[in-house]
Amino acid sequence: MPVIYSYDLIGWGFMLLAIVITLFAQARVSNAFRKYKKVETKTKLSGVEVARKILDANGLTDVYVTEVDGILSDHYDPSRKVVRLSHDIFHGTTVASNSVAAHECGHAIQDRDGYRYMRFRSFLVPFVNLSSKLGYFAILIGFLFSFYEVAWIGVALECVILLFQLVTLPVEFDASNRAEKELKKLGILNTSEMEDSKKMLNAAAFTYVASLATTLLELLRLVLILIGRDDNR
Repeated sequence: MPVIYSYDLIGWGFMLLAIVITLFAQARVSNAFRKYKKVETKTKLSGVEVARKILDANGLTDVYVTEVDGILSDHYDPSRKVVRLSHDIFHGTTVASNSVAAHECGHAIQDRDGYRYMRFRSFLVPFVNLSSKLGYFAILIGFLFSFYEVAWIGVALECVILLFQLVTLPVEFDASNRAEKELKKLGILNTSEMEDSKKMLNAAAFTYVASLATTLLELLRLVLILIGRDDNR
């Protein structure tokens, strides 16, 4: 088998593995969310009430909590100091809604504390936006016109995305740890509910691990294909 096809075959194997990892991560978080959004908490606090309670307890009275469209579209906006919760999380009185709301408040607490990984991730955002566009364009041009040097530049630019996802991991895991501490400290969830909350947050965190693995595999696939093209010149 020619070297070029051997590298291509391995590369496509990486791509298939990346797809499997992505689908598994999405299924895991979706199943966890469906399961725990049916488990009502003893306190009957809604997601917005949990968020407000955690924020106020940490002196973050200037951080607002608003409702947004979408499913699991929840996020914290550090530029506007707003915790945005999706409909199910905002109104839900379940383990899932309480956990997700607390997690997003964990990001708000990180912002207050100047958490270094969060600051570094924010610093990377404009570079990621630029490198992702230029990187894919360079890779496309490189393969279409056999300008493999250009494609290599594109792969290098895409590594910025990998760095961003790598930095995201400690940010997300730390936010979940902060969420668990607040839920326990403020008596929002009882012992059994806390165990369910950890499972929910771990499933959500796994999606970030999967994204990192998927990006790494995609970059390895491109590298192998380019090596194969270089060897057969």
